Amino acid sequence: MAIDTATTTTGPETAAPSPGPRGDSAPGSPADARLSGRAKLVLFVLCAAQFMVALDFSVLNVALPALGKDLGLGQSALQWAVTAFALPSGGFLLLFGRIADLFGRKKLFLTGLAVFGAASLLATLAWDPASFLTGRALQGLGAAVIVPTGMSLLTTTFPEGPLRDKALGISGTLLSLGFTVGMVLGGVMTDTLGWRSTMGLLVAFAVVVLALAPGLLPESRTPERPRLDVPGAVAVTGGLLAVIYALSTAAQRGFGGADVWGTLAVGIALLAAFVVVESKASAPLVSLPMLRRRTVAWGNLGGLVTFSMMSTVVFVLTLYLQETLGLSSFETGLVFGIQGIASAVAGSYAAKLIGRFGSRRVLAASLLGQGAFIAGLLGLGTHSGALLATVAVSLASMCHLGAIISYGVTVTSGVPDEEQGLATGLVTTTQQVGLTVGIPLLGVLATTQASLFDGVRTVLAIDAGVVVAAAALVAVGLGLGRGKA
Repeated sequence: MAIDTATTTTGPETAAPSPGPRGDSAPGSPADARLSGRAKLVLFVLCAAQFMVALDFSVLNVALPALGKDLGLGQSALQWAVTAFALPSGGFLLLFGRIADLFGRKKLFLTGLAVFGAASLLATLAWDPASFLTGRALQGLGAAVIVPTGMSLLTTTFPEGPLRDKALGISGTLLSLGFTVGMVLGGVMTDTLGWRSTMGLLVAFAVVVLALAPGLLPESRTPERPRLDVPGAVAVTGGLLAVIYALSTAAQRGFGGADVWGTLAVGIALLAAFVVVESKASAPLVSLPMLRRRTVAWGNLGGLVTFSMMSTVVFVLTLYLQETLGLSSFETGLVFGIQGIASAVAGSYAAKLIGRFGSRRVLAASLLGQGAFIAGLLGLGTHSGALLATVAVSLASMCHLGAIISYGVTVTSGVPDEEQGLATGLVTTTQQVGLTVGIPLLGVLATTQASLFDGVRTVLAIDAGVVVAAAALVAVGLGLGRGKA
């Protein structure tokens, strides 16, 4: 069924056949299923919200120096412009995904949009560091609501099979494109209109989506109202907050500080406690049997690796292009602009490949391709390499986009509508954690070696090895060697 039977409105009209086989997109299923006009509008609203959040991850990065001078935010404190957003956006995802399942996804989605829009306005008008960082933290909180509710609305609105594959393909493309566009757009807007325009752009996005969403989106919730697992919510939220804080701090100061290791230890302990709590809870926040699903466990591993390793590549290539080759920020932006176009092209074909070969095969193959093209970046030199960097990172990004889309399809296929919030909460938590952990774990190597160039090569070699190893593990874990797609 397209949406939960307990909904108060119906989903968009589609020319959909009945849902395909559970557990994966069936090879040979038609990937050219058509969306009706209303379905396209629903998809536009949901994807615009995801694009907006992805844009927020990167649009401010190149504006940080100008922002710091304007607000009096010191160099050592600039990291909090990123961390203040990352902490709540990653820490509260699972909690809000479950609350949406219980009390209504559309209702919570609209609330998240309103919070995000108001927070973006506060950040735009900020008069001192405290007001700006408050706005960033509230933006992160709004994003923690928008991302899982938007994804679960998408997967419950579009039936499993070709239509959902196509919808996830478009969503994944825009997610990747939003991150890249933000890097290019942030520099242009900061140079021409000032750093506040980057936050004002997000206000405009939120207003447009909030105006369109109420009349288009169907309400969706689970038929029953089990109790919210408060101990589990406290443990997983506290654990994620602690881990993200520790890794974000390590990205700026390295892993030498006692506070980094102490916070990381607390986070890991809380996540371990979360597993124990969930095994005994009558209405768990995360169903452990769901985590034991082969598609959920191995699909999310693939997602974690593709996000964390690709974000690291973008980080170290930015350093290489500007610090080693001496490219300007605008020229560097062009390199990643081409990368974004390549990702968009890949996204347009991903659903067809999944329909033909199955999401599990596409996931394993995409990870393998991503790792291989990252390895190609080892050919970079100290005096030339811009062309190689552009071509290799674009090809790696095409495979990365295929991995993003196929892991989302793999994880959510075969999951009942009443648990879609849990499944998509895991998907989006994997995305946020992946974007957060890669740079602290590997990026620090690039800046602590004898030379930046040697550090970049070391990171790229490790990165490529991790992705290729993950491709092999995912292929075995998903049973591809046994002839199962």
